[in-house]
Amino acid sequence: MSESTTPVPENGTLLMYSTTWCGYCRRLRTQLDSEGIGYTVVDIEQHPAAAAYVEQVNGGNQTVPTVVYPDGSAATNPSLAQVKQALAA
Repeated sequence: MSESTTPVPENGTLLMYSTTWCGYCRRLRTQLDSEGIGYTVVDIEQHPAAAAYVEQVNGGNQTVPTVVYPDGSAATNPSLAQVKQALAA
């Protein structure tokens, strides 16, 4: 991942920026697993470019989970219903 580009996930899946200690991230992953929704997790503490992207879309804050949808849009701490709606669009 370069500093200026963010990978876009395949249709029907999402990219989740997370940390190992984030409870909201764990909850969303559990919900995605139960619904059979595919995702890729990127730990922002291990990838500085990912942390920079999260800051960029969250007003300078490293707020997780931040997810990226196949259309390139991003959402911060979305509910399962919001994820399903975005993936269906």
